[in-house]
Amino acid sequence: MDLTNLVKNAVIKASTSFREDQFKAYQKALAIETNPLASWILELLIENAAIADEKKTPLCDDTGIPHVILEIGEDSVLSADFIAEIKEGIKIGLQELPGRPMAVRGNGLERIEQKKGLYNEPGKLLPPSFLIDQLDPGKNPYNQDKIRIHILMLGGGPEIRAQTHSVFHKRDYNEILKEIEKFMLLELPKLGCTPCIPAIGVGRTHFEASSLMLKAMAYGNLEIQSKLERDLTKTINNYQIGALNLGGSVTALGSFINIGPQRASGVRILSMRPCCCVEPRVSSFDYKPMINGLE
Repeated sequence: MDLTNLVKNAVIKASTSFREDQFKAYQKALAIETNPLASWILELLIENAAIADEKKTPLCDDTGIPHVILEIGEDSVLSADFIAEIKEGIKIGLQELPGRPMAVRGNGLERIEQKKGLYNEPGKLLPPSFLIDQLDPGKNPYNQDKIRIHILMLGGGPEIRAQTHSVFHKRDYNEILKEIEKFMLLELPKLGCTPCIPAIGVGRTHFEASSLMLKAMAYGNLEIQSKLERDLTKTINNYQIGALNLGGSVTALGSFINIGPQRASGVRILSMRPCCCVEPRVSSFDYKPMINGLE
């Protein structure tokens, strides 16, 4: 299958299907939830996911903004139209899904003020610049001629609640953890669409922290959690916010924390995004570029 169709299918899959670890996390949450109203909400979310997957309809009316992460192998060679094919696949995927028409007409100032309204075509929704990473040779020694492509669909609710800012860490990771917990306690009741999965990047610059946060969503696994991720999830669940703010023991299904290189200073940059009850919406696949029709 060509790259355009692979990307199209990934857009649709990310938008209509829970990842396996996500679906299992919901089942575990339902098994331990003691609040009847919260249990009912969890049952509905699981039923909604099953219907969306079967009928290939969006998990949420807010179908999100497409983001692309590329993990490029050391031996892979990109064709001249590689980026264009990915963008075309996203356009077709949004049309077929269909995505919510959210692209704003006009020049820069007109787009800010939405003076000229919206495009009716979902395919007009352009992805931001792609994030490029190296395919880890330690984890993928035999696939260095391939590219791993991740498509993320990011909705508006979590973006409204997200923040990126500096923290004085005092050479103590607990200062970072306290800042994350304070932020989540403030923002999760406003998010509404819980249970959540907090995604956090800790870096040296705002760009790096945001990149680490995006990669946390793409690479994270709810069945493989670090001590820091488990501690954050436990603290959030102690808030008793519960599903859709109805109270209960499950406010977070898990956490994704990605810590990058750090500089010798008293500042760490945190990028924090409380993913809503259908996120992270991610679909990933491996692609081996073909040059002149040959692999």
